[in-house]
Amino acid sequence: MNHHASDLNRRTFLARSGLGVGSAALMNLIGSEAAASSVSNYRGLAALPHFAPRVKRVIFLCMAGGPSHLESFDYKPELARISGRPMPESFTKGQPIAQLQGQELRAQGPLTRFRPHGESGQMISDFFPHTAKIADEICIVRSMVTEQINHDPAHTFMNTGTAISGRPSMGAWATYGLGSEGADLPGFVVMTSVGGRNPQPIASRQWSAGFLPSRFQGVEFNSAGDPVHYVGNPRGISAANQRELVDVVQRLDSHRNQKINNPEIDARIAAYEMAFRMQASVPKLVDVSDEPQHILDLYGARPGDGSFASNCLLARRLAQRGVRFIHLYHRGWDHHGDLVKHMHTCTRHTDQATSALITDLKQQGMLDDTLVIWGGEFGRTPMFQGKGGIGRDHHIKGFSMWLAGGGIRPGMTYGSTDELGYHAVENIVHVRDLHATMLHQLGLDHNRFSVKYQGLDMRLTGVEPARVVQGILANDVSVG
Repeated sequence: MNHHASDLNRRTFLARSGLGVGSAALMNLIGSEAAASSVSNYRGLAALPHFAPRVKRVIFLCMAGGPSHLESFDYKPELARISGRPMPESFTKGQPIAQLQGQELRAQGPLTRFRPHGESGQMISDFFPHTAKIADEICIVRSMVTEQINHDPAHTFMNTGTAISGRPSMGAWATYGLGSEGADLPGFVVMTSVGGRNPQPIASRQWSAGFLPSRFQGVEFNSAGDPVHYVGNPRGISAANQRELVDVVQRLDSHRNQKINNPEIDARIAAYEMAFRMQASVPKLVDVSDEPQHILDLYGARPGDGSFASNCLLARRLAQRGVRFIHLYHRGWDHHGDLVKHMHTCTRHTDQATSALITDLKQQGMLDDTLVIWGGEFGRTPMFQGKGGIGRDHHIKGFSMWLAGGGIRPGMTYGSTDELGYHAVENIVHVRDLHATMLHQLGLDHNRFSVKYQGLDMRLTGVEPARVVQGILANDVSVG
């Protein structure tokens, strides 16, 4: 009997410890100061940042579906020369080709013209006339590589550093480590828009907090209608009534948590408080009546239309209000067929607004402390794929992204692919390197920014080697 009583007591102890030993370890990692502030304005872990940050926030512009680097930022005259001929087997033998296995592979040259732009002379395709205007503000990385060749796992890899579902996303890591500068909006906001061919679904787990406390997950704002469901009070319920209800719920949860010490209860309390604050802050956020007409025209935005342009304008307004990580998805870049038609559609939806965001941030004096990243989950093949017109298949061995903002060298092209745009061959940048560089600009050392989970020191950059891409950083002395 004594033995069974002892077992029962141990089980009771573990149950009342919330999530057991793992929860206790997590709370220890969060630190007493962060835990004490979890219900109020969370400002990040006490020991962070590791060094002086170059930027305060990140805006990630995800072109979901995988835009073609060969029709955007990677000019390949040799590919144009051999267009229509059999693709040299030396490039493709044994390589992962998602939907071209067993087919005759023929080279497909660029389907538009490229021209040099800006004082920097960066080669940008005619599909991107507005991005061409900011050529001297952006750093084009032509040597990106990733590890997943299908959309969902490739997005998961780009967002979390692994293809395994359930890991924390970039935005969750950033807000967990650094908190948010704003008190009335989430630290991590997500918005989506659609326009183009075959808009691939984007699951909410792409902005999950994973094993971090759930308060760090991304909050999706609707692109049309009410930006957040139920943000308004029901008829007959005043702000004072709502405040009283929230206070009562928080007191009950806090009383319970004094006994079980569960970080998820703290997260729930914080969620109630944030929801109450958002009832006042969100309507002010989306009310763009204070924006001059020339700014609306700059973006091509019609507020409330659910467009990428309106989302870009809201991204700037979110950044002004202290949101740490803003992730915009535009779905429609999966161009297996009719590539020219769908490139025109996608760039019509996104190109002007993307350029406007960089221009507006610079005019507002915010580009110096904002990191903007543009790109998809992978690129497209140099080979022809015909499905109702010329298209390209998924490609992971070399593709392009660009970065702009604080601490990034503007007006430069970094890295290169081979003469046909198949393999990244010079200054190769892995997705993990992109993550390490992003964290570095936020003042975080990716090697030291970890959480103990299932016996491992888990990091956004994983356990494989990752590096800060020093070659794209401006006047940086903090990287060894």
